[in-house]
Amino acid sequence: MNLRSRLWQKAMIGLATNRRMKDAMQQWATASRLASRYVGGGTVEEGVRVAVNLHTDGIKPSLFYLGEYLHDRVAIEETVAKKICAAQLLGKGDLDVHVSVDPTQLGLSIDRDLCERNAIRIAEAVGASCQRSNGTHCMMLDMEDDELVTATIEVHDLIQQQGLPVAITLQAYLRRTKDDLQTKVQQGAKVRLVKGAFAANSDIAYTSSRSIRKNYLALSEIALSNEARETGFYASFATHDHILLKEIVRMAAARGWEPGTYEFEMLYGVRSQLAEQLAADGQKVRVYMPFGTDWWPYALRRLGESPKNLLLLVRAILSRA
Repeated sequence: MNLRSRLWQKAMIGLATNRRMKDAMQQWATASRLASRYVGGGTVEEGVRVAVNLHTDGIKPSLFYLGEYLHDRVAIEETVAKKICAAQLLGKGDLDVHVSVDPTQLGLSIDRDLCERNAIRIAEAVGASCQRSNGTHCMMLDMEDDELVTATIEVHDLIQQQGLPVAITLQAYLRRTKDDLQTKVQQGAKVRLVKGAFAANSDIAYTSSRSIRKNYLALSEIALSNEARETGFYASFATHDHILLKEIVRMAAARGWEPGTYEFEMLYGVRSQLAEQLAADGQKVRVYMPFGTDWWPYALRRLGESPKNLLLLVRAILSRA
């Protein structure tokens, strides 16, 4: 990442965490081009309607109710209820029941037991709502900063041991992920592999784009190994990096993995044409689609990925006028 990109990302993080700016912008959510680009609506019903349209185009959804690092028990309970409702509505629509969850949304920051109970509730709702037996429905645990990795893996393992539909996200920027992934392969788990959006010191993390990409490919080899096939492991490669995408398609074909025995995942509103092209080529594609009213921090993180997004930010702010 060059200096300009780092400064831009730092500026976007500052805006995302500015409460006054957040409150002001989210009052105009219905008019904001940021919200409409990156978020699939303000309510569960709106999110599911967008998911139905995605499904019609051959792309499967993963719904995510917005909000992060919650400490208020009332807000945590509301979040759990929204995620359960999303699972139920997806099931009624005969769609993939795939719901993404941040552990800190479920109470991990304040009470580990509360987080575990809430995670089990959502996973049970996913299992009860699914009308299909294709094996891809699940509650997907998102991965947050490096201090929460071990606790998140332990929550995942608890739910998997109960036979509930669960998956977990692992991050290629962390050095520990090779060992974590090998363990998940042995368990026959479902894993979403991402590059990782957090920063960490070089003793625990790869810090350059080149080294993270190199590790992502090395991890992809593990995810597409013979052992992974034998244990029933399922990989979701979540990236917009066209170089990685091309190499993973080649690697999967060379190792005899048929399209549909793994998948690609992208963010709603980001490189949509690439997702559509992958789907047209016969690849299984999923889109991570947030919904809800707490959209400003999420949208700013998307903008922070590139200084080229400055025009979009200016238009979004001007749209309040």
